[in-house]
Amino acid sequence: MNLHDLKPTPGSTHAKKRVGRGIGSGTGKTAGTGHKGQNSRSGRGTRPGFEGGQTPFFKRMPKRGFTNRFRKEYATVNVCDLNRYAEGTVVTPELLLKDRVIGKLNFGLKILGDGEITVKLTVKAHKFTGTASEKLLAAGGTVEVI
Repeated sequence: MNLHDLKPTPGSTHAKKRVGRGIGSGTGKTAGTGHKGQNSRSGRGTRPGFEGGQTPFFKRMPKRGFTNRFRKEYATVNVCDLNRYAEGTVVTPELLLKDRVIGKLNFGLKILGDGEITVKLTVKAHKFTGTASEKLLAAGGTVEVI
């Protein structure tokens, strides 16, 4: 078998519909767009969400809340997730990325205090919650803010 022998499975492909090619084709003259009106004109139709001049649904809905454009999104890890490392390991954002504990390092790494830690670690991160730093220090580890 060669490349020039390859063909699609019978019935899996269809010929393109050629509109506006005479009355014998079945799609001649108006080319399937009907007679008169907005949808028969060139550049036909309307944009998505257009309701004929009536106020569109998305504009009728109440506007709520506020989005802070300057918000900093941190990658977060709970202290219980750090139990996977051996005693004395220096836990850095790069190590957590490599081990796929976090997906991506947005504005930095923040360690949260959920769960318990039983391993003595040196943790380097951009931010720590109060409970996280307490638990890490209580386990005999150290906390370093990058």
